[in-house]
Amino acid sequence: MSDYIVVGAGLTGAVIARALRDAGCRVLVLDRRDHVAGNVHDHLHPSGISIHTYGPHYFRTNDDDLWKFVNRFARFYKYEPAIKSLIDERHENWPIAGSYILRTIGKDWRPEFTGDPANFEEAALGLMPRLVYEKFVKGYTEKQWGVPATALSAGLVKRFDVREDDEPRLMRHIHQGIPVEGYTRMVEAMLDGIPVELNTDYLRRRDAFKPCRGLVFTGSIDEFFGFDMGHLVYRGQRRVHEYFVDADLLQPCGQVNNPDPLNGDHIRTLEWKQMMEPETARHIRGTVLTREIPFTPDDPAEYEYPFPDQANSELYARYRERASALKDVLICGRLGEYRYYDMDQAIARARLLARRLIGQAAVEGAS
Repeated sequence: MSDYIVVGAGLTGAVIARALRDAGCRVLVLDRRDHVAGNVHDHLHPSGISIHTYGPHYFRTNDDDLWKFVNRFARFYKYEPAIKSLIDERHENWPIAGSYILRTIGKDWRPEFTGDPANFEEAALGLMPRLVYEKFVKGYTEKQWGVPATALSAGLVKRFDVREDDEPRLMRHIHQGIPVEGYTRMVEAMLDGIPVELNTDYLRRRDAFKPCRGLVFTGSIDEFFGFDMGHLVYRGQRRVHEYFVDADLLQPCGQVNNPDPLNGDHIRTLEWKQMMEPETARHIRGTVLTREIPFTPDDPAEYEYPFPDQANSELYARYRERASALKDVLICGRLGEYRYYDMDQAIARARLLARRLIGQAAVEGAS
């Protein structure tokens, strides 16, 4: 009999399961997929090129303790992504370089929108010149979410950055990298010594799994309740891979964004070889490009991005109120909390939640 059952062997579930096991709890992990690591799963192409199955994952953090934690399970090589956007047939820096604004607009620009933004477009125009918004952001955002930018929440703009300098790196965190043996192997190490049952859909077999202390559920919160108040909207990506056997490298960097709708319905093209350790990549023949095309999935197994608008936020709040009233059930993670987490945020959040569970168990044990 398990003290805790953790549903979902992704990053959040694995971190919580590890913490509970290290605290002496009996833990069982279930996952409906045939692999661990959730959406950070990676695999090898027959050429030897490492592909991130559900899109690129760039680990970064400024937290020394969190960096020490992940290095307990994996050795990282330094990788500081420099991303480009294809603008007017040129590869421009993303985030936007100060030199691009100076070159195309000048130094004396003013935000077009002031005040309290009611939607994403207004928030973006309060942050950047209209020309930059229309060339770099509007098309990318509308392809990503499938609706006009004016239908999206203003808070989404927090993920965008306009720079005064020409810093080429996507992020400026102290610690940046990718695990040498991949994210899947890192999660496997987190789950070492913990029973894991794959190809197991907890929601269809709830009666078969009864933990002594509590359930940790990292799937979508609306699915947990049978969608009985309605479906939350998620977006996913269809990924089209192409192997070029006689090419070494085809892009200027690992990720090239494609914001122009006239250039196709994909939002970015990834060249995985550029994300590998240079010495490893040097011995591999050919290269793999992956185009990512956004869509709205019906299958919860394909959910990737919570939809950033007011209606879904309100529906989530109603589901969250019900979840909070459940005894001995914790619904968490990107799908469980209907919130986009970067990897470092997901791990930090999972560690915090695990500490709360362990503290609660200690209090109950002493009473």
